[in-house]
Amino acid sequence: MSLALPAIYLASASPRRAELLAQIGVAFEVLRLDDGGIDEAPRGREAPATYVRRLAIEKARAGAAAARARGLPPRPVLGADTTVCLGRAILGKPGDAPDPRRAAARMLRLLSGRTHRVLTAVAVARDARVQAAVSESRVTFRRLTAAEIAAYVATGEPLDKAGGYAIQGRAAVFAARLSGSYSGVMGLPLCETAALLGRR
Repeated sequence: MSLALPAIYLASASPRRAELLAQIGVAFEVLRLDDGGIDEAPRGREAPATYVRRLAIEKARAGAAAARARGLPPRPVLGADTTVCLGRAILGKPGDAPDPRRAAARMLRLLSGRTHRVLTAVAVARDARVQAAVSESRVTFRRLTAAEIAAYVATGEPLDKAGGYAIQGRAAVFAARLSGSYSGVMGLPLCETAALLGRR
């Protein structure tokens, strides 16, 4: 089956997003962005959904600008951002904290035995026009022991992941229930992505 989706530029270095695009047969070229060019800190009391949508749009626009600056052939540019939240509290990547391992352990203790939301926004820039969508999923963790948290943090896997875990990795054993988009929790909701790429 062919979805007849266009070749794109991916404004993300995430191997998970690359794998997911390949899964649905999208041809893409990775555009590496200057991490210092986009401020990923939430603005004031910015709601989590507003936050991820804003960042996905900024990344798509930055990717489009980079493609133009490099003289690349015109193609849609895809940007995405994922956040984990408890209520309105945004749990970022532990690696951004002064003590990443301690931050990861704290996040996992917060998620233990509770249901949290995973929001992933995807944005597609075509010329001056940007379209975006937000996927929301709910994940319930079973209760985690201190030893499980310490062992998982020691693997290093959670340090560069929003919320301090990777659903497609070893943390799969923590998730008792998932409602929504599994690919969205991984970092790229494929239903919304295909819908956006299929638009003209």
